[in-house]
Amino acid sequence: MAEQPDITVVIAARAGDPVAIDRLVAGYLPLVYTIVGRALEGHADVDDVVQDVMLRVLRNLGDLREPEAFRSWLVAITVRQVRERFRVRRGAPEALLPEDLRDPGADFTDLAITRLELSGQRRETAEATRWLDEDNRELLSLWWLEASGELTRDEIVAATEVTRQHAAVRVQRMKGQLETARVVVRALTAQPGCPDLQQITAEWDGRPSPLWRKRIARHTRDCRYCSPSWNGLVAAERLLAGMALVPLPAGLLLGQGTLTTSGGTSLAAKVGFSLSQKVLTAALSTAVVAGGATAVVVTQQDDDPPPVTTAAVVAPTSAPARPSTTPPPSPTSKPKPTTKKPSVVVTAKASTKKGVGVWKFAGLKPALADVGAGWYYNWGANNNDVPGPAGVEFVPMIRTGPDATAANLAQAKREGDELLGFNEPDIDGQADMTVEEALAAWPKLQGTGLRLGSPAVAFGGDTAGGWLDRFMKGAKQKGYRVDFITLHWYGSDFSPAAVNQFLGYVDAVHKRYGKPIWITEFGLMNFSGSPKYPTQAQLVTFIKGSTKGLEKRSFVERYAWFGLPAVKDSVDFGLYRDGDSPTEAGKAYRAAG
Repeated sequence: MAEQPDITVVIAARAGDPVAIDRLVAGYLPLVYTIVGRALEGHADVDDVVQDVMLRVLRNLGDLREPEAFRSWLVAITVRQVRERFRVRRGAPEALLPEDLRDPGADFTDLAITRLELSGQRRETAEATRWLDEDNRELLSLWWLEASGELTRDEIVAATEVTRQHAAVRVQRMKGQLETARVVVRALTAQPGCPDLQQITAEWDGRPSPLWRKRIARHTRDCRYCSPSWNGLVAAERLLAGMALVPLPAGLLLGQGTLTTSGGTSLAAKVGFSLSQKVLTAALSTAVVAGGATAVVVTQQDDDPPPVTTAAVVAPTSAPARPSTTPPPSPTSKPKPTTKKPSVVVTAKASTKKGVGVWKFAGLKPALADVGAGWYYNWGANNNDVPGPAGVEFVPMIRTGPDATAANLAQAKREGDELLGFNEPDIDGQADMTVEEALAAWPKLQGTGLRLGSPAVAFGGDTAGGWLDRFMKGAKQKGYRVDFITLHWYGSDFSPAAVNQFLGYVDAVHKRYGKPIWITEFGLMNFSGSPKYPTQAQLVTFIKGSTKGLEKRSFVERYAWFGLPAVKDSVDFGLYRDGDSPTEAGKAYRAAG
C-alpha cells in the first residue's frame, strides 16, 4: 500500500512538479477507492467516480490555498462525486446490474473480505454493509476509515458539510442500522436455518434492501430461534480498529509510454499535467481502480528521449446500462368499538419523511424503532426525557416565547441542524402569541444558525391575512429567515374524503408561500362534536391515503402523526399501546413510506 504523501509533496504538486503529482496520485488513490467503493458497493460506476474525483483534484490543485488541508479537501470532493452519482442513479431504471452480469471484481465487500482476510464478526460486519440505506453507506465509508485510523472526525465533518454535533447524530444512527444489518446477516446464514425465516423470505430475490432488512430484523426480535442473533455483538469500532485500506486491484501492463482512456484522451490532456516516468510504475501499481473492468492503453511516444509519460485512471470499456406537550384530555364520549377489524399490511417501512410526536410511555424506544420513523420530536429543546433509538433523528422545538432562553437555544443547537418554531401561537393554551411578539422573538431562534421552521399555526395557514400570512410578510419585511413552513391539521370529517381535504390544505399552503412543508401534527379529531374520534378502520383509511399523498409530494419534507402513544387519553388516536403492540392505525402508519 502506498504511503500518503506529506505536505511538502502537496506543495510541490500544486506547483506542477510531475514527480510530486505522481506521488500524490499513487498515495491517495487507495483512500479514494475505499470511500467510493464502500459507498457505491459493487456498482460498476465505482471506477468512473474514482476517475472523476482524481480529475477534479488535479484540475483544481493549483487553486488549493491551504496545502495542509489537502486530505480534507480530497475527501470532500470524493463525497460530492458519490452524491452526484447517487443523484444520477435515482433517475436510472436500474441502480445495480443483475447479479449474473455483475463483475465479481467490482463487488467491494467481497474484495475487502478477500484482500483483508476478514473472518468472524469482521466478515459479518463487512457483509452487513450491503444492507445499509444509501445515505448511511456514504457515511459508513467515512466512519469506517475513522474507526480504522485513516480519517479524523474533523475530516468527516468537513466532507459531509454538517455541524460536528449533527455528524455525531448521523454516525450513531448509521451504527444502529449497521448493528441491525449484522443481525440480519447472522439470521440468514445460521445453520441450521430458522424454518419460519425461510418461509418469510421465500419470495425474497436475494438482494439486500431496506424493506427486507426491516422484515427480517422484526422477525429476529420476536423469534425464539433467531433472537439470540442479537447477543454477543462486538462493537464495530473494536472490530475495525487498525484495519488497513482495501488494496486496489492490480494487473496492469506496465511500460514506457502514455496511458489513455478507452476514448483515446490522456489524463494529461484533460488536466494539463505530465507524470514522470520515474514513478509511473509505482503510481500504476497502486492506482488501478477496477479489475477486469478497466481498460488501459499503453502507447509509445515518438518524441526524442527522454519520453514524457502520463498516468490515467481510465474508464471501463463497457458500462451498465390537538396538540400539547401532554396528551389531550379524555373525551366525554367515545365511539362504539367496531366489530370488523381493518385489514392492513403490517410491513414496516423506513422513511426519512415519516415522523411522530412523542411523550413518555412504557415502550417508547422500541415503538419508535418499530414504526419505521426517520425522525421524532417532543415539543421541547432536547430529548433528555424521551431518548429515541439509534437511527431515529430528534428535532428540537422552541415551543413558546418564554422558552426562547439562551440555555434552551444552546440545547437545541446541540441536537442537530434543524429547529421547529413556536407551537400554535394562534390559539390559547399553546404558544398564544401575537404576530408582533413572535417576530420580536424570532431573531433569537434565527441566531442559532439552524435551519428554521415557521411557527406551526393550528389552522388557516393558507388564509390571506391569517396569522401565518401576517407573520411571513413581517419576516420578509424585516429580512428574517424562514426556511420551511410547519403546519398542523385535524379533520372532523371521518369519511374517506378527509384525505383530499388534508392534502388540498397542504397544497394550498405550499402554493401561497412556495417553501418546503413540514406537517408536524395531523390526524382525525372532532373537538366540538360527537363522536370525538374516528374508528380504527377510519383511521387506517385516512393514514393510508394521506401518507401516500405526502410521500409523493416532493415539497413535503417531513410529516409527523399525533402521536405515538396509544395509552390513557390518547388510546383512540395513538399508534402504540407499548413497545411492540401497535393499534390497527399503528400498523397502517408502520407500513407507510
